[in-house]
Amino acid sequence: MNDKTVVLNGSVVNFDGNVDYSNIASEVVVYDQTPEDKILERVDEFNIVVTKEMPVPGDIIRQFPDSVKMICEAGTGFNNIDMDAVHEKGIALCNIPAYSTQRVAHTGIMFILNLASSMQKQIRMLEEGNHDNFQKHLMVNHMEVNGKTLGVIGYGNVGQEIIKIAQALGMKILVSTRTPRQDQDGVHFTTKEELFRQSDFVSLNCPLNEETKHTVNEDTLAMMKPTAYLINTARGGLVDENALIQAIQNGVIAGAGLDVQEKEPLPDDSPLYDMEDVIVTPHMGWRGLETRQRLVSLIQDNIQAFAKSEPINRVD
Repeated sequence: MNDKTVVLNGSVVNFDGNVDYSNIASEVVVYDQTPEDKILERVDEFNIVVTKEMPVPGDIIRQFPDSVKMICEAGTGFNNIDMDAVHEKGIALCNIPAYSTQRVAHTGIMFILNLASSMQKQIRMLEEGNHDNFQKHLMVNHMEVNGKTLGVIGYGNVGQEIIKIAQALGMKILVSTRTPRQDQDGVHFTTKEELFRQSDFVSLNCPLNEETKHTVNEDTLAMMKPTAYLINTARGGLVDENALIQAIQNGVIAGAGLDVQEKEPLPDDSPLYDMEDVIVTPHMGWRGLETRQRLVSLIQDNIQAFAKSEPINRVD
């Protein structure tokens, strides 16, 4: 079986030692991290290369040995892999779609509920020893989400899961997607412009590519309600972060929930850390234990299918 596999940055998924890569192929070598100058050395003589959100430049892929037949991106997005180089080398590229759908959707809903409750402000009041919310009356904004409008950009697995939960909470739904669709099941498909203007919460659930980069920018932020919030659990590059920071500071929009950022990890000097109407988390949406265990199991499925010349989840 030609499934000799190397995992180049296994610690991204197995950061706590609770995930087992040993069964994904008949022979597996796992590195916690691999610097760029070690990639070629470490893929030598292997058939399958597994990465997780690790940039693999085209000039390096073009030097891959002929033994490498497949790259498996251990996640949904594969914008970190140079597609032109993959095509030139004739290497198959597969991903792992839908492994974290519910967990990422729950993260988006968590942001919505916390922002609606001004939870960030309340936690900081407690940290400062300010008990006014208990001793006087609720000192921060607190609103219902039922009846509010959620705008979802993208209609993939995560977007649809967020919609399902939001509808259970009584929210109205707008969706903007590349594929024209008829309205269905309480979902109104519309333009991005109308979505930005009408939504109380805008959730980004689309892939990052040349067309979607900085979907949220100074112009689209200006379309949003001053009471609206941005939710991003997809990719940081969908948002012009400087424009977002300025928009929140200037009251153009109310705030944001960001599980992803343009630069990860988020730099220590980022204003986002200290903005009381912003919640930032460290790209944790996919990192639940069960989610990561499911991910590794699906990597195994991809490798086994490819070894049988019946590849699945190919994106090249």
